[in-house]
Amino acid sequence: MHDISFIIINWNTRQMLLDCIASIEQHAAKLSFEIIVVDNASTDGSVESVRHSYPRVELIQNSSNLGFAKANNLGIKRMKGKYAVLLNSDTLVLAGALETMTAFMNASPRAGICGPQLLNADGSFQKSFDRFPTLISEFTSKSFLRFFFPRLYRKQFLAGEVPSAGPSAVDFIIGACMVVRKEAIEKAGMLDEDYFFFYEEIDWCHRMKQRGWDVYHVPDARIIHFGGGSTRGLNLRARAESWRSRYLFFQKSLMLGRAERALLYTAGCIQVAVRSLGYLAVNMLTVFTLPRLRNRLRIFGYLVLWHLRGFPESMCLPRGQR
Repeated sequence: MHDISFIIINWNTRQMLLDCIASIEQHAAKLSFEIIVVDNASTDGSVESVRHSYPRVELIQNSSNLGFAKANNLGIKRMKGKYAVLLNSDTLVLAGALETMTAFMNASPRAGICGPQLLNADGSFQKSFDRFPTLISEFTSKSFLRFFFPRLYRKQFLAGEVPSAGPSAVDFIIGACMVVRKEAIEKAGMLDEDYFFFYEEIDWCHRMKQRGWDVYHVPDARIIHFGGGSTRGLNLRARAESWRSRYLFFQKSLMLGRAERALLYTAGCIQVAVRSLGYLAVNMLTVFTLPRLRNRLRIFGYLVLWHLRGFPESMCLPRGQR
């Protein structure tokens, strides 16, 4: 059995993928590991490049884009390691990160999942963990909470900005890098394939905790996360996908009935409509001269349309082959 099974999902991020694998080869040499790349029907030569440069990597080549959860589950079914390391293709492993996390997991038998401190490309801290979403945090104006209820705002939105002095139990870790105990997967189940992209790690950590496993942030382990590799150029579709996953999480975690789901959808529709009207007003005041404000209006206008059309998947991230 290997110490680690790296599982990397790729969708048209060829160079990032190659750099990610190179960083594993360079900085995980002290561990016994395998690398499984699950490719979601890339058209940028990713598969050919991996076969040529890293022939020992196990490749799973899908004929269509299966999304994050389903593709990772294919890799999990093949894993031979004690731990699965779900690693985004837009990351770089730094020296000592994997040894630190596996040592922590070995010493913490109730830890089902742990994650590192994520860094931006310039070395600055990136949010690496957070509290579970609530109806207040997801469907209330952040500006309103920050002004009228600053303590609640800090509790809901500022978690994970600064790492702790040592490993700490958290609600969930950001899914760019997750070290997951195989035993915990066997008892709590794999990723929920109802999620195509976004919120699947939140759902997984939520289920792990329900089944008695702990989730930890390990700040001394550090990994660079560039972010947005596979969704670059798909900003509007990614926003709609995020909203779809948000609704799905609350439906599952709160076990909402039909009437409660209708209220949830109505609250979301009102929220994006109000923000769209607000950005329209601000753009009119500035005569549409500020690109950032024009882009925000475009985003929320798209989300309003997505809601009014009944949440079609065709307006979310592409599911089929590209």
